[in-house]
Order: sequence, then C-alpha cells, then structure tokens
Amino acid sequence: MPKGTNQKFKLYRLAQIMLEKTDDEHYITMPEIMKALATYEVTTDRKSIYNDLRDLEKLGIEVEGEPVGKGYHYHVVSRPFELPELKLLVDAIQSSKFITERKTNALIHLSLS
Repeated sequence: MPKGTNQKFKLYRLAQIMLEKTDDEHYITMPEIMKALATYEVTTDRKSIYNDLRDLEKLGIEVEGEPVGKGYHYHVVSRPFELPELKLLVDAIQSSKFITERKTNALIHLSLS
C-alpha cells in the first residue's frame, strides 16, 4: 500500500520538477523537492525520494547529488536536448514547407515542454 497521497504521480512529478528547476548551474535541496511535490499534492518522505531519484536514472534522467554543508543539493546532469539543439530543431520545423502551421506549433510546444 503506498504511503501518502497521489503516489501514482510521484515519479512523474519528481521528473518534471527536476527537469524544470535544475541544470548544471541550478540546484535543489531535499526540503525544496518535498515542498515542490507538495504543491502537486504528493506527500512523501525523504527516504523514498532517494529511491525515486535512482529510478529516474533508469528512465534516462541522470540526477547528481553533491554535498553542501550538512546536506546535499541535486540537479539534472544531462538533458535529451541542449538549448542550441532545440533552437536548431525549432528552426528546421518552422522552415519546413510540408509541415502545416498547426502541426508546427504543436511540435514546437512539445519540444519546449
């Protein structure tokens, strides 16, 4: 039996939080992760988040934890696409003559989310 509420969404929301809020220059602490999950009404404990961070790596989202003082801060190490790659993809989609404007907008929105 899962502990807390909205456990079915916990790993998804954790991935979303890590991808949106962290990168090589922006980190997040465990209390901040728990607070961010709480905004999605996902309750959890600190120990289960450690396992979830390991599970994210199995899904291709590499998360690194670095010691800072008495705690750690975490960030996503690499992403499927870096910003220059995304810009190149958006330019290619926009300049394509055979992709409709509606599909172009949908693809660009998908690639930026």
